[in-house]
Amino acid sequence: MAAKSYDVIVIGAGPGGYVAAIRAAQLGKSVVIVERENLGGICLNWGCIPTKAMLRSAEVFHLMHRAKEFGLSAEKIGYDLDAVVKRSRKVAGQLSGGIGHLMKKNKITVMMGNARLAGKGKVTVEGEKGSEEITAPNIILATGARARELPGLEADGDLVWTYRHALQAKRMPKRLLVIGSGAIGIEFASFFNTLGADVTVVEVQDRILPVEDAEISAFAKKAFEKQGMKILEKAMVKKLDRASPKVTAHIERGGKTETLEFDTVISAVGIVANTEGLGLEELGVKLDRSFVVTDAYCRTGVEGLYVIGDATNGPWLAHKASHEGVMVAELIAGGHPHAVDPASIAGCTYCHPQVASVGLTEAKAKEAGLAIKVGRFPFIGNGKAIALGEPEGMIKTIFDAKTGELLGAHMVGAEVTELIQGYVIGRQLETTEEDLMNTVFPHPTLSEMMHESVLDSYGRAIHF
Repeated sequence: MAAKSYDVIVIGAGPGGYVAAIRAAQLGKSVVIVERENLGGICLNWGCIPTKAMLRSAEVFHLMHRAKEFGLSAEKIGYDLDAVVKRSRKVAGQLSGGIGHLMKKNKITVMMGNARLAGKGKVTVEGEKGSEEITAPNIILATGARARELPGLEADGDLVWTYRHALQAKRMPKRLLVIGSGAIGIEFASFFNTLGADVTVVEVQDRILPVEDAEISAFAKKAFEKQGMKILEKAMVKKLDRASPKVTAHIERGGKTETLEFDTVISAVGIVANTEGLGLEELGVKLDRSFVVTDAYCRTGVEGLYVIGDATNGPWLAHKASHEGVMVAELIAGGHPHAVDPASIAGCTYCHPQVASVGLTEAKAKEAGLAIKVGRFPFIGNGKAIALGEPEGMIKTIFDAKTGELLGAHMVGAEVTELIQGYVIGRQLETTEEDLMNTVFPHPTLSEMMHESVLDSYGRAIHF
C-alpha cells in the first residue's frame, strides 16, 4: 500500500505538537499528528494541569484552616486523598478530550502509535494495526521529555516516586524526602507539606529554586521553613536503602554523610529528552545530552525537520513549546515569524507562596556587565494583599540604568503567576521604565505592587 502523504507530520501531541498541528491546519496545510500515549502529552495529562488541580485542593485546605481569621467557622477539617487525586485526573481527562475535539475541528488526522524517522520526509508508525508509512516535506518533532533518574535513586512506584506516581498517590506520605528543588520538586513538597506530611527537600546547588533570583529563593526558603519544611542545600542523596515500609537516605553535606529515614521519596532531578529510537542519529541530527540541537527557529540542519519543546533547548516549559509550534507552522507556510526569545519566557512555580519570573536575575545582569537599577515592593504595603490575608511576598524589578529597558522581573507571593504576564508584555513591547511609571494601575489590586516596584527602581515608591 502506498504511503499516505501530507504537508506536515507532527510527532507528539503535547502542548508543542498539538498547537503546531492546529496552526499548520489553519494555514491551509494537510496535517497528521502521531501520538503514542495521550493527546495533550505530559503537560496536560501528567504535568502542568493535574498538578495545579491538586495544588488548588491543598490551597483550599490551607484556607479552611484559616477560617477564623476571616470571621468564618469550619469544623472537622479533613481531606480524602483519593478524592483529591480523582478530581485531578478528571480535570486532565476533560482537557485531553478537548484536544481530540480540536483535532477533528481542524481536520487533523490523528494516528496513535510509535513514530520513527525512516529517512528524509518519511515516518514509520507502529500502531495497533501494525506498521504504516507516511510522508511529508515537513516534519515537526515534539516528543517532549521524561523524568531523569539517577543510578540508585530510580523510582519503583512504592517507596520512590516520580511525578507520575505522586499524581496518583495511593497513600499519604508521613515522612517525605523530595530530591531536587526545581519547580516540580517544590510544587510536590508544597502540596504534601500543606496536607500534613513531614517534608525534607534536598538540593545539590547552594539554594533552592536555583534558576530564580537569589533574593526570591531566600524569601521562598524562609516561607517554606516557616510552614515546617526542612531544606538541605549544597546536599546530595548518595544512596537509598529500601526496606519497606521505610527508605534510609544517605545524604552528604559539608563533607559529612548523615542517614535519615522516610516512608516516601520523590525524585525530581531534571528531565531527559525523548529522542532515542527515533532515527535522528541516522539522519545526522546533532544531540547534546539527549536534547536536539537547533537554531533559533527550531531547525535541525536536516531540511524540513524541526524540533520544538522539551526535546530541544530550554527553558523546558509548555508555553515555550506552544509558541515554537506556532512559529514553525508559520515558517513552513512561508511566513516570517519572530524567533522565540528564551529570555522573554516567564517561569511559574505554583508552590505556596507562588514564584514567577521573566528575564535576567540581578546576578545575571551584573555578570553581563550592565549598569542596573533595582526596585522592590513588599506585599505588606499593598491594600489588596492585606485584605486577602496574603501580606507575605515581594516584587522585584531590574532595569538597565542607561536605556530604561526592563531587564527582569521576579516575584514571590499570592497570585504572582497571574501577575507576571504584565511584565512579559512589557518586555515584548520593549517598554521602558517611563512607560511603566506612566501607566495607571487599577486600585485596589495586587498589580499596583508592580507599579510600585518600578517606581522604587528609581527611588520614587509611594507606599513604602
